[in-house]
Amino acid sequence: MNDLPQTVLTPGVFRLSPDAIRTGLQRPPPPPEEQDLHMISLKEGTRVVDAAVLVPLVNRPQGVQLLLTQRTAHLRDHGGQVSFPGGRVEPEDPDREATALREMEEEVGIAAGRVQLLGRLPGYEIPSGFRITPVVGWLEPPFEVVPDAFEVADVFEAPLTHFLDPANYQRREYRFRGRHRHYLAIPWAGRYIWGATAGMLYSLCRMLNDR
Repeated sequence: MNDLPQTVLTPGVFRLSPDAIRTGLQRPPPPPEEQDLHMISLKEGTRVVDAAVLVPLVNRPQGVQLLLTQRTAHLRDHGGQVSFPGGRVEPEDPDREATALREMEEEVGIAAGRVQLLGRLPGYEIPSGFRITPVVGWLEPPFEVVPDAFEVADVFEAPLTHFLDPANYQRREYRFRGRHRHYLAIPWAGRYIWGATAGMLYSLCRMLNDR
């Protein structure tokens, strides 16, 4: 089933300059009646774990690419899934941007100083109790990727334009703790990107395109 709200792509968004993306991220989120059905709110009493991820955009000659990781299968939280570099907020982190940059450096080996911060996406909550702040950053090559072998099985890039087309998203359903829940999936080149990562990418799609 794929009954997601449709988005009209604007020609300007495909320039994909840092300034254009920063402007798009400053748009207000959609009104409550247009919130995506896959988003959830944590129940009262749920143990909340604050986290942040970096959504890294890489400026390549063939077009802007999205840098993603494949988590190692043995990890307790979301093992084996495609994700952004990120993790739990630590007490010494002054803000969510610092968390995202620290996790980027720890997991992928790219120094925080290489990243130009562009803004945030709306916060994202998932049933496992994580409350995630997605931070969008811009990367200019060249840079070296040095994955943390314990946490990261693979690092790869995919064209951002694929994730800016709402027709590429699929809405799916599963049963969790006695309730039916919806989630998004966006396959690409044999990889299955789903759940929170796909949901945050769909937020990026909506923020950068006219609604």
